[in-house]
Amino acid sequence: MGVKVTDLPPLQVDYTGQRLAGVDEVGRGPLVGSVVAAAVILDPARPIDGLTDSKKLTARKREALDSLIREHALAFTVAEASAAEVDQFNIYHATHLAMRRAIDGLAPAAEYLLVDGNRLPGHTLPGQAVVKGDARHPAIAAASILAKVARDAQMVALDMRYPEYGFARHKGYPTKEHLSALAVHGPLADHRRSFAPVQRQLALL
Repeated sequence: MGVKVTDLPPLQVDYTGQRLAGVDEVGRGPLVGSVVAAAVILDPARPIDGLTDSKKLTARKREALDSLIREHALAFTVAEASAAEVDQFNIYHATHLAMRRAIDGLAPAAEYLLVDGNRLPGHTLPGQAVVKGDARHPAIAAASILAKVARDAQMVALDMRYPEYGFARHKGYPTKEHLSALAVHGPLADHRRSFAPVQRQLALL
């Protein structure tokens, strides 16, 4: 069993200004496509109701909140690291690369970071890593929603090009359907060659 939000102490943020950026990523586990990160500075004067972990929301609710975040936030950026960069640097370093790109794209710039997870992405800005952060702080939740909507859209677009793989349904994760399609049709250029199920299929070619 993983850590539950209710088991964690209340979040203490060591910053009181208005340029706090929440940062989160989506797409560490899939076998295909980019890892996508987002950074969001919410406007305290324009709060958004319903912000929470993107995985707990329906696709329709995520898309509605995505529009509200883009409309009301002081700043936001969505960035990514490609499948090739995942293969070059490994998924851990590629995730942090995508996060740094998202942080660097903010205008106005952030002064402090709240990053989902247990590690900061190696940025020069001060900040905190927050376990289960997307359920504990609205700025991280907003980042998780932007990243999830953007990556899901990429998978829908890939599904239109290669419908036989079922990307719109499994979003690139190693489901039985995806692994079966990989065995039948082989890896695409978009597949992450450093991930074991893709490596196994490449070895058979």
